[in-house]
Amino acid sequence: MTVVDHISGVPGVSRHATPDDIALTMEDVSKIFLPKRGGAVLAMTDVSLTVRRNEVLAILGPSGCGKSTLLRIIGGLDTQSEGTIRWTESQQESGRLDAATVFQQDSTLPWLTVAQNIRLGLSGLRLGKAERDERVERYTKLVGLHAFLSAYPHELSGGMRQRVAIARALASEPRLLLMDEPLAALDAQTRIVMQSELSTLWGRTGSTVVYVTHDIEEAVTLADRIVVMSARPGRVKSERTVDFRPGGRGEADPVSLRAIPDFGRLAAELWADLAEEVGQALSAKETS
Repeated sequence: MTVVDHISGVPGVSRHATPDDIALTMEDVSKIFLPKRGGAVLAMTDVSLTVRRNEVLAILGPSGCGKSTLLRIIGGLDTQSEGTIRWTESQQESGRLDAATVFQQDSTLPWLTVAQNIRLGLSGLRLGKAERDERVERYTKLVGLHAFLSAYPHELSGGMRQRVAIARALASEPRLLLMDEPLAALDAQTRIVMQSELSTLWGRTGSTVVYVTHDIEEAVTLADRIVVMSARPGRVKSERTVDFRPGGRGEADPVSLRAIPDFGRLAAELWADLAEEVGQALSAKETS
């Protein structure tokens, strides 16, 4: 059963929500891949979601359910086969992107310094040099890398390189920040530290974020709302709100959150939602 709120038939929208509360609406979005060899592959179907302004929406689901595909479609890196995606018109502003994406893989360019990597993310915007320089200064300070402006990626740790990628995305001041398993390649200790840093960062900036992850505890730690997708073809199976975080976003560190009983209960509920879908995904692989 899908656990959602509804308004006008769109999942995930509170009855009290207004158009100004909504950043993005997706209705009946589907994606079909047509490989050169073999038949058509329906990656996801009839996905209807909203993204509210200033929220962190996490997406969980088994491998192959269309999570990353959905993120690419939202970010304009791919197109849907069916359905509609609508931005809130009142949010359109100059000098910023609709969406910026942070990927799992290290996306820093090794021949550029930290400052140059971040400035590269501004190349598509109509900004003067002074504004570009100001944004590089502001966002390197925000992610704690201002002392490394002249450093090259090989001189940084994995966590620091991901902070460069995050700063580059934030510097474009996107209406929507898309993150595709951005911490998956990090070791466990660095991952916990980065979760804390991301939570604090989003609390300061009021970012609107769509965050794809396989990690249930990471989703509960970072998100305001969590969507679980079914096995392929991906559909929205359930949605749950994280409403027990003390003080709101950015106010509790990941270790403290895990000690809250509601954290464990929500994680168990999400796993119950996921378990059947993961089993179906594995069975599909074995029979393919």
